[in-house]
Amino acid sequence: QVQLVESGGGLVQAGGSLRLSCAASGRTFSGYVMGWFRQGPGKEREFVSSMSWPGRTIYYSDSVKGRFTISRDNAKNTVYLQMNGLQPEDTAVYYCAADMPQGRPTTAKYWGQGTQVTVSS
Repeated sequence: QVQLVESGGGLVQAGGSLRLSCAASGRTFSGYVMGWFRQGPGKEREFVSSMSWPGRTIYYSDSVKGRFTISRDNAKNTVYLQMNGLQPEDTAVYYCAADMPQGRPTTAKYWGQGTQVTVSS
């Protein structure tokens, strides 16, 4: 049974940083795209970032490019999202996802349960 478990969310002031982690179990995702989505209050879920492996092709949404950094540790079957310069509009539930098309997809085959990120002004 595949599981994606996120951690690292929380409350931070504007301008602060958080690092999200997503540990996958049940199968390896080496050779597959992993990434992050988010859903803010009253908003639809949106793509944040993705990273392929082994090519390490990376995509970001325009809203986070330059502030967020995605990375992967395939030995640990884990994907990370380093979020710097957080702003109140980044407040959302962040979802880890795996096995998706390369690029800026709208869906994925596997999803985590989500972790809340709240940015205060």
